[in-house]
Amino acid sequence: MALREVVKLPVPILRMKAHKVADFGKEFQVLVDDMIDTLHDEPGVGLAAPQVNVSQRLIVVEYSVDETDEKAPVKRYVFVNPEITFMSEETVMGMEGCLSVPNLFGEVERAQEITVEGLNRHGRKQKVHVKGWMARIFQHEIDHLDGVLFVDRAIKLYQPDEIEEGNAV
Repeated sequence: MALREVVKLPVPILRMKAHKVADFGKEFQVLVDDMIDTLHDEPGVGLAAPQVNVSQRLIVVEYSVDETDEKAPVKRYVFVNPEITFMSEETVMGMEGCLSVPNLFGEVERAQEITVEGLNRHGRKQKVHVKGWMARIFQHEIDHLDGVLFVDRAIKLYQPDEIEEGNAV
């Protein structure tokens, strides 16, 4: 496994629609492992392949079920070709940041609950229904696959010294 560079705006791949994954071979498996390692090395909770300069519809989401407990279990999701198949009408505003847009945070309105369908890293179908912060993370990462960044959806943007410190999505 290796760490990959997280690209930053204005790198063009961040604004492009990523390609569907069709090959789940060794090279793809290395990419998944590298993205997990890279996410562990960064202060984030999600990572999309375009953020490591790869045009593939792949996201990795990892979030502790209890941030106050270092030993709490961590949920990890690897979704390939993910699609949001349900979005609640109820929305919620929340603060977001991004590893590819350093030193900027924004208030973004997102669906409170979503269902995501796609494939796992081996090409098998999977489905998850998530709420709250986890739903926000998934929506943020799936946006990356369509070349959409949180700054495009933000109602208001902030510099880091204007808000309390938090994890970047």
